[in-house]
Amino acid sequence: MCGIAGFWKNSADQNSDWLSETASTMAKTLIHRGPDDSGTWVNPEVGIALGHRRLSIIDISNAGHQPMVSAGGRYVITYNGEVYNFHELRQQLEELEHRFKGHSDTEVMLAAFVQWGVEESVKKFNGMFALAVWDCRDRLLWLARDRIGEKPLYYGVQNGTLFFASELKAIRAHPQFEPKIDRNALASYLRFSYVPTPYSIYEGIWKLLPGHLICFKSPAVLSKSQPYWSLDNVMKHGSQNSFSGSENDAADELEKRLQKTVRSRMVSDVPLGAFLSGGIDSSTIVALMQSQSDRPVNTFTIGFHEQEFNEAVYAKKVVEYLGTNHTELYISPQETMDVIPKLPDMYDEPFADSSQIPTHLISALARKHVTVALSGDGGDELFVGYNRYLHAQKRWRLIESIPIKFRKIISELIMSIPINVFEKTYKGFEFFVQGKPRIPQFSEKLQKAAQTISVSDQNQLFKRLVSIIYMPERYLCSGTEYTSIIDDWSLRKGNSEFVSTMQKLDLLTYLPDDLLLKVDRASMAVSLETRVPFLDHDIVEFVMNLPLEFKLKDDQGKYLLRKILYKYVPKEIMERPKMGFTVPLGEWLKDSLQDWAYNLIDPARLNTEGYFKVDPVMQMWNEHLDGRTNWGHQLWNILIFQSWLEKYS
Repeated sequence: MCGIAGFWKNSADQNSDWLSETASTMAKTLIHRGPDDSGTWVNPEVGIALGHRRLSIIDISNAGHQPMVSAGGRYVITYNGEVYNFHELRQQLEELEHRFKGHSDTEVMLAAFVQWGVEESVKKFNGMFALAVWDCRDRLLWLARDRIGEKPLYYGVQNGTLFFASELKAIRAHPQFEPKIDRNALASYLRFSYVPTPYSIYEGIWKLLPGHLICFKSPAVLSKSQPYWSLDNVMKHGSQNSFSGSENDAADELEKRLQKTVRSRMVSDVPLGAFLSGGIDSSTIVALMQSQSDRPVNTFTIGFHEQEFNEAVYAKKVVEYLGTNHTELYISPQETMDVIPKLPDMYDEPFADSSQIPTHLISALARKHVTVALSGDGGDELFVGYNRYLHAQKRWRLIESIPIKFRKIISELIMSIPINVFEKTYKGFEFFVQGKPRIPQFSEKLQKAAQTISVSDQNQLFKRLVSIIYMPERYLCSGTEYTSIIDDWSLRKGNSEFVSTMQKLDLLTYLPDDLLLKVDRASMAVSLETRVPFLDHDIVEFVMNLPLEFKLKDDQGKYLLRKILYKYVPKEIMERPKMGFTVPLGEWLKDSLQDWAYNLIDPARLNTEGYFKVDPVMQMWNEHLDGRTNWGHQLWNILIFQSWLEKYS
């Protein structure tokens, strides 16, 4: 895992030292992503500069140094990630008379570009990656990102200069970059807790879409990215060519594929382990790792003393059965809150999924022992694991039965009642929320349920379900949220099942923009590489061929995945309510974080900065403190932006 950065300035005969020093300065901001080595490559004749920071994982010798030049000198690459099938590609290329000096995947990628070209080569790569490739012969700059979006890549053009980098801080380090906050992106951020791709928090700077590549012929013109892989096409193909075998056939085939994928993610020249929450996803990954290892697998869990948030006890049962080499650490509230001041630098643009805090803590724990960790991310999206998948259709049938003119009235009535009243009458409102949540989550879920009652169609329902602040413009002085993929009705064509539509939208938005971004930043902040076996594109394509009933059966998600896991871990160990990897935000904001929070949203400060309207923000704050409504997550979105603004304005 590494950090990449660079720029292309549209003028000839640039000063070589200035190009190299600037690229080095940009890359140096990414030292946490690559503490082991650094390098730059420049061509002053055309004004191109590539920078790199290296975390050595495969071929830790100097033979893996980047930026790396192809054997014939045509291509130069700076690259972040891992290509897991590089051994197979190397064998093919050796048969075509290519020769190699080292054992890195980077050298194989360059030979592939020589043999097949950039676009065709990227289609052959199985892995997670963000890369920049300079074609010296044709004077073209290629950028590409992996299919699902495990690795980040920002780019943009300002003042005749093209910038690109793994993180925004590297672009900010360029002397010609002019940071201007995109207020429309801010509105979108308030809704989702993240800035959705392809936007960034800065005007003129973009995130490359997953599964896309882009070719620049000039640094002064922003080219349009093109897909080399499409989840939409994969799902359409799957619906038209559904798996024809039995349920057991599907389970056997999925198990074989997962074993192969997990095995490929265990290749490393440095110590390796896995995150383990004790849930279905991480337990499956760890079980498959242990079944293919001749020594106990290193596993890591953090625990909380507040039992309603503690998953460590469940992980312990899995550990005892599988016999892993386990490390767990119970975190105090103070240790958890000590992470908060680090978040603006760690996440680099506003990002407010509060599970970012425990994710960083478990990454820091793992990094004390290993350099690579496997995770179970993607299991919920692929195998229908979220509660909203199970209950959204039922909720829509309920909403549909209510005349439209009454829906808003009912919603406002529920929202007007203080949360402590609902908590006293918990059982009477269970039907309105998703399942039977723990008491601390109840008011949040009921609040979300009340907000969804007023929708007019399924599309609005899903958007409300994934929204944190569902009317962001109400709180902003200016800015209108961007239309997102979620608003694109065309994605439902050929996909009549609401559950499958929600899966697709989550795979295109929430997974790359929230979960994968969260894990990438939290882990790379401590120089830990994370690998996600479920997101191997061969696995994704196979799962999308499976009938929905193989994933969701008898009102239980992850049906097929459970069948596989229960071969390795007894069912009784795994049977428990689904828990989120979260922290008690609402209570913290009333207690230990109250002064910190108020300082960030002080009315005088909001007026001076000019991003938020004072009255609605203070109304939300006062209602939260009074216990009328739990606005913890909504306030967190605003507070994280304010904290980020304080650092970078």
